[in-house]
Amino acid sequence: MLPVRRLLLLPLLLVLSLTACAERQKDASAESANTDGFPVELRPEGAPAITLEERPERIVSLSPATTETLYAVGAGDQVVAVDEMSTVPEEAPRTQMSGLNPDPEQLAGYDPDLVIVDSDTDGKLTEALDKAGIQTLVLPAPQTLESMYAQFELIGEATGHAEEGADLARRTREEIDKLVADVGDAGEGLDYYHELDPSYYTVTSATFIGQVYDLFGLTNIADQGDPSAHGGYPQLSAERILEADPDLIFLADTICCGQDADSVAERPGWGTLSAVQNGHVIELDDDIASRWTPRIVDFVRAVSDAVAQAA
Repeated sequence: MLPVRRLLLLPLLLVLSLTACAERQKDASAESANTDGFPVELRPEGAPAITLEERPERIVSLSPATTETLYAVGAGDQVVAVDEMSTVPEEAPRTQMSGLNPDPEQLAGYDPDLVIVDSDTDGKLTEALDKAGIQTLVLPAPQTLESMYAQFELIGEATGHAEEGADLARRTREEIDKLVADVGDAGEGLDYYHELDPSYYTVTSATFIGQVYDLFGLTNIADQGDPSAHGGYPQLSAERILEADPDLIFLADTICCGQDADSVAERPGWGTLSAVQNGHVIELDDDIASRWTPRIVDFVRAVSDAVAQAA
């Protein structure tokens, strides 16, 4: 009976052996997935370089644009808290934390291994978090589209999603390039006014937003010979805008301030503007028109459509 019993046990032992081997391979693969690409040195434009020894598993984002990009590259599961202004995506763990005046003790309460901010001019936040064993990655607002693409890639590298970050940058670039190519030179000879709020604060072509309009060959009425004046964010007068009579008016104050084509037409004298009379007042989503995220494509599409209609 013993030989027969041994023969009956052989298949069972083989199955157990194969199962154990598969589990070891699975564990090894999981460990490899978590460590591939690390340690990684990150060199953000305009901010200090840092080295991450391991993939961060608990990330706090105090930058709405970065929050969107973290989810876009597939790192959403690693995000444990975001600031009060990070409204996209809806599932992001939004808190009452301020990205403008971050509290190191409040941040430490979320037990993060990485905190991402868009500014730390005096380095005090980084210093305080470093004492608590928490690394800080500063990602300033990009000044160009190329810098934005590079930031997508960097966020992918920082979170263990390098391929996804590179793919996001490539797809965003291709979509924008196609939207620009589709209208060709239709924007040449057209000028525009981009409104940040009803008190006529605007942008020049020296800003990130202005460079989007530059892609279409549009002329900015706010440049006035020096696009860099006032940091690229001057306040115009109603008289200056009426005198310029822009072909296109883009409203980036629809959510914050309730502005739309009708309210613009009701302003004293604005009903005579070409953009108003021709129906070329474009209502933008404030967030999309001000954040360097993958949704920038929606902003570019709105400009592309407006240019095509006005040509």
